[in-house]
Amino acid sequence: MSILKEATPFILMTILQIEEVGITTLGKAAMNKGMSNFVFVVYYNALGSLLLFPFCLYNAFRGKRVPLTISLLSKFLFIGFIGIGMVQICLYAGISYSSPTLATAILNLIPVFTFILAVIMGMEKLEIRKGSSQAKCIGTITAIVGAMVVTLYKGPTLITQMPSTPNKLFAQSSNWPLGGLLLLIGSLLGTIGYIVQATVARECSDATLLVFFCSFFGAVFAGVTSLFLEKNPNSWILHDNIEIVAIISAAITTTIFRNAVVTWCLRIRGPVYVATFKPFSIVIALIMGLSFLKENLYLGSVLGSIAIIAGFYAVLWGQAREMDSVANIISKSEILRDQKVSLLNNTN
Repeated sequence: MSILKEATPFILMTILQIEEVGITTLGKAAMNKGMSNFVFVVYYNALGSLLLFPFCLYNAFRGKRVPLTISLLSKFLFIGFIGIGMVQICLYAGISYSSPTLATAILNLIPVFTFILAVIMGMEKLEIRKGSSQAKCIGTITAIVGAMVVTLYKGPTLITQMPSTPNKLFAQSSNWPLGGLLLLIGSLLGTIGYIVQATVARECSDATLLVFFCSFFGAVFAGVTSLFLEKNPNSWILHDNIEIVAIISAAITTTIFRNAVVTWCLRIRGPVYVATFKPFSIVIALIMGLSFLKENLYLGSVLGSIAIIAGFYAVLWGQAREMDSVANIISKSEILRDQKVSLLNNTN
């Protein structure tokens, strides 16, 4: 029983990575079938909000009601605008121009962007003489170079997919650099959204309410944006089963399953443990892309992904070292305090 208990976080995080890549793959397949990426973002966020609403009511009736002040609602609105609406529009537009593999690789830059923004905003001090800071700097540069490689350089084809019959589901990427640029913008905006959401989470004790309002405002923003950018009214009509499956799957897994798993694993194992699983999604995306979307595998994708993974773990290692240092300092200070208390008691 203890073995199962220890293995549960690993199993859940592995399933989560498969699920996240699966959603992007499903979304790509649906968009290849003709579904607008704007429509996809609007529908799945709206459905996700609808699914979360009963849970919000349940928490409210249980006495977990959070006061909805103007300040808190404005922060929800900002997260929905930046962290949900703009991010997902950029991400799925990028996926429509490129592939889930590229998207998964570039999304691993979020910890790197977080580190850069934290330094710029003064939230984190950069002490270049420390090994941890050096690791984070080297990791940041390596990951950014990897992102440039995977975006701008395809290189020779390592595995060529030749579908026997033409099928729009297996359509190849149309504009790799543009897709990569949109994905980079989405990742940067997502980083800003995460930073703001982390601060708002301290004010809002109900995580379900936070996700509900962010998803709701994200759907509203994406809907308003789509009215200007999506010119074809027929785009709002779902024509294929895969479009319906993609929307329902994204709504359920993104708003409910992912939120529950990440929250639980953060509490049980901590943020470093959760973050270490992220690069595995690149391997999963490569396998799914080759198997289901019949994508070609390029040398640039492999080299860039390796660089991003290496940079990711370097930044993660530096952060872990700093966390250990802080923990050691706190532990030593507590020991010294206990010793002083003991000496005072002995003196008395």
